Amino acid sequence: MPSKKVTFLIIPQNTSKVKQLKCSRALIGLITCVMLFGLAGISFILHDYLTLKRTLPSRRALARDVANQRDQIEAYAEKIKDLSIEMTALHAFEKKIRVIANIEAPAGQEAVFGVGGATEDDLEDTPPVTENHSGLIRAIHARLDQLSEASVIQDHSFDKLYSYLKDQRSLLASTPAIRPTTGWVSSGFGYRKSPFTGLKEFHRGLDIATREGTPIIATADGIVTFAARKGGLGNLVVINHGHGMVTRYGHLEKWLVQRGSHVKRGDKIALVGNTGRSTAPHLHYEVQLNGIPVNPATYILN
Repeated sequence: MPSKKVTFLIIPQNTSKVKQLKCSRALIGLITCVMLFGLAGISFILHDYLTLKRTLPSRRALARDVANQRDQIEAYAEKIKDLSIEMTALHAFEKKIRVIANIEAPAGQEAVFGVGGATEDDLEDTPPVTENHSGLIRAIHARLDQLSEASVIQDHSFDKLYSYLKDQRSLLASTPAIRPTTGWVSSGFGYRKSPFTGLKEFHRGLDIATREGTPIIATADGIVTFAARKGGLGNLVVINHGHGMVTRYGHLEKWLVQRGSHVKRGDKIALVGNTGRSTAPHLHYEVQLNGIPVNPATYILN
């Protein structure tokens, strides 16, 4: 039966005495296994180390890219917030303009802005940039959708406001508002005693007495629709101002504009005369609204 032990002879260099070391075969097998596992472990660790060393530069580059992307996301979030604040300011500005111009806001506009991310309160629910960025990105996309909706509504609202103010400006420019010439009113608007027949008659305008040749100016923007002689009014200029407004200038010495001419308020259009049915140099000035004579004095602001 083979021995279960192994004897090792140890011969020292400086002595002649030989030493014996007996070990069981099982112990030797265990030591051998431990050494093999140790070498395998060292090899595995060394392999991981070398692999990590090779990938370290790319990991560092990836970390830099992640940091840059994080900074970009945070900066983008701040820009979105700034844009929201600007939208809020634009909406507030429009509200001021509407108050000044006494214009009602479109129905439902306030409600849309309330859910559209264009109010200060809506900005408070944006996740801080220090939290998870996936949540921040979702919040940014949601805010962009809200801002897009609010911007479309704001743009439409500004277009309507601009059109209204443009019409108002056109209306104001087309409304007679100044004296057509210097002088004094010798006959007012309404019923009077005719200087020719002595009978009661309706006077459709104002008679402004002044020297012959005194310049006459257009009292509002418009287009000359008549410049010729016409019956008792003598030499006559008629200006259509749009919006149903028409002015007539009679008894002229001569007209300085032609039919079709575009005139601005204050442009010289004629000279005071004594033509037609007239007793002395003066201007007969009429204002008509939708074809009906109205008192010109109510349209003289200077």
